[in-house]
This record gives sequence, structure tokens and C-alpha cells, in this order.
Amino acid sequence: MPSLCSRALSVALIATGRRRRFASAEAVRARVAQTARRPASHLPPRSLGRIAEVSRAFVGAWPVYDISPLGTEAVAQVLYVHGGAYINELVRPHWSMIRTLVARARARVVVPAYILAPRGTADRNVPVAADLLSGLIESGGAGGTVLIGDSAGAGLALAAAQRLRDRTGAQPSRIVLISPWLDVTMSHPAQPDIERADPLLARPGLAEAGRLYAGTLAADDPRVSPLLGSFEGLAPLTVFTGTRDVLTTDSRELLRRARADGVEVEFHEEEGLPHGYPLLPVPEGRAARDRIVDLVRAAAEL
Repeated sequence: MPSLCSRALSVALIATGRRRRFASAEAVRARVAQTARRPASHLPPRSLGRIAEVSRAFVGAWPVYDISPLGTEAVAQVLYVHGGAYINELVRPHWSMIRTLVARARARVVVPAYILAPRGTADRNVPVAADLLSGLIESGGAGGTVLIGDSAGAGLALAAAQRLRDRTGAQPSRIVLISPWLDVTMSHPAQPDIERADPLLARPGLAEAGRLYAGTLAADDPRVSPLLGSFEGLAPLTVFTGTRDVLTTDSRELLRRARADGVEVEFHEEEGLPHGYPLLPVPEGRAARDRIVDLVRAAAEL
């Protein structure tokens, strides 16, 4: 059973109407239009500077933040790819997770503020993300590099790892996927039943966001929906999902397909937890963050 805190948070999310953002294709298009008029900030919070050295460079058109522990040498490297249905910028829970990785895992965390859909499409974004991952592995050694993505960012992260595998065979030491969105077709037959209990997400809006991200590619192209690509030769995977997440079907399918392709998968499915729970201030979220910190530390020791 989920903790009392988690149950209360789900009730609060339902009460605030968060799911309305994805209730329809029109709602998503309105959100995209609003963001085009008034772009949201992806700047890190100023408080991060108290515990980390923060710098920013540009990789093509992407602002990329480089965040390292203040006053001490990093022992591992992380490429963190944020979620937001490919249409939303980095927000406070993402930066809180990044802070945890820097402060507790003593990791250097590289954070791309990738171009959002509809300008940023899979055919443009996946190669850039793969180049970033390749550069980190080459500069720090594969044993100390962890690829982490949440939600849509997990989809982009996995597609980047698949592209890098196909291009050079290189892989990070581990790939961590938090509530991953891996199949934008939203066609799994179990999703309608799960959607009824999901306090955050709904299929119509997600399908529209996925269509915008696909651009000229088909929604089932592995660059767009990496669940439909090959898992053979990928790094070991760790996956976190909750049963009140309409996207939990992607995680379950990943478990089946990756293991069939011979990939090691550490799988965490929490009963009654919503989308993105490892980023939330609930006991199960703290336990998930503890495990992610342990995984990054373990990568440093390889």
C-alpha cells in the first residue's frame, strides 16, 4: 500500500486539476502556443550555487548546464535528461533531483535544456543527445557515467543510448529511467483502465504531444518511441514506475523486451504511486532517490 503521504498527494493532484493539461489535444496545443508566446525559464535555482559550481555552454542551439560539487572532485558523471512531455522545460523537482545527485552522489551532472516540440523533434534531438552522451563517456570513462532520464526525458535518453550503440557500440555504465514514456502511440490496451486512476496524465494530450515530437517521423519510429527499437547491447537498466501512471505499461513492456534481448533490468514498480514519484516529496520517492544515489556511487567504483 502507498504511504499516507503519497495518498494525500495524489488526492491533492486530482483536486488541483493537473490532469486537465493533458485532457485533450486542444489543451496541449494551447500549452504549446502559450509557451511560444512566453517561454518558460530553464535556469537552475540560485540556491544550487551554494553547493555546486554551475556553468552553461551551448551545444548547437541547446543550452547545456554543467553542475559539479563545490570544493571537491566529482567521482562520477551523470547525463540527466528532463521530462515534461517534450513540451515543458525543466522545473523545480528536476533541479531538486539534480541537487541530490551532486550533493549526495558527488556527481558531475550535465543537464541539457533541449529544444522543445514542435521545434525540437526526435530526428533533431536524438542525435544531439547521443553526441552529449558519447562525449561524457569519452571524457570520463564508461565506468563512471550514468544516463538518467525521467518521463519524456527517459524516452529521449533511451533513444540516444540506442543510437550510440548502433553508431559506436559505446554505452554508459547504467541507464536509469524514471516513469519512462517510451511509446508515444499510446496504444497499449491496458492504458484506458490505468488512466482512470492516474492523477496527472491522460492519453489524448499525451498522444498530441507525441505527435508534435514525432514531426515528420512516424509515431512508431524507434527514434520517437524507443520501446519499439532493439535493446540488445544496451547498458544495464534500472526502471522506476508506479501503478497509478498510465505510462506504466511502457515500463512493463520494457522489462519484457529488454530481458528477452539479454539486457539486465532492475525493476521497481510501486503500488498506488503516480507518474514521476521518485521526484516527489513522499517516502517512496525518497527511497527511490536513495537507490539512484547508490547506483551512481556504484558506477564510480567500476
